[in-house]
Amino acid sequence: MSQGLFTMFTGRRKCAIAQVKLVEGGGELVINGKPASVYMQGNDFAMTSIEAPLRVVKLQKKCGIIVTVEGGGLTAQAQAIKLGIARALSALKPSYRASLKEKGLLTRDARCKERRKYGLKKARKAPQFSKR
Repeated sequence: MSQGLFTMFTGRRKCAIAQVKLVEGGGELVINGKPASVYMQGNDFAMTSIEAPLRVVKLQKKCGIIVTVEGGGLTAQAQAIKLGIARALSALKPSYRASLKEKGLLTRDARCKERRKYGLKKARKAPQFSKR
């Protein structure tokens, strides 16, 4: 990592959008101006998910990460951050791409909420049927 600050990389999941910046040194993870463990409310599953790309390329404490995230819930935000970090690392060093791709960390999960259809209460929930 020869440069001090890198460009923004985006990760998306459901309605959550995360913009990730890698910063040389430090090793801290800041989400919306707060430490990651505080922002994720101590959710170990979310923290493990976020740090997965860093563990794959063995950079846990070597680079700082600044994240701006909005929309969705905490789990969707964590998965969006994970994708953003993976994309940033693969752009940083092309040799990381193969190992990240092998673990499935560069694949965007395109599933999102299904639209509501007319005549139904929700996307698939129908009104109660009355025979008489």
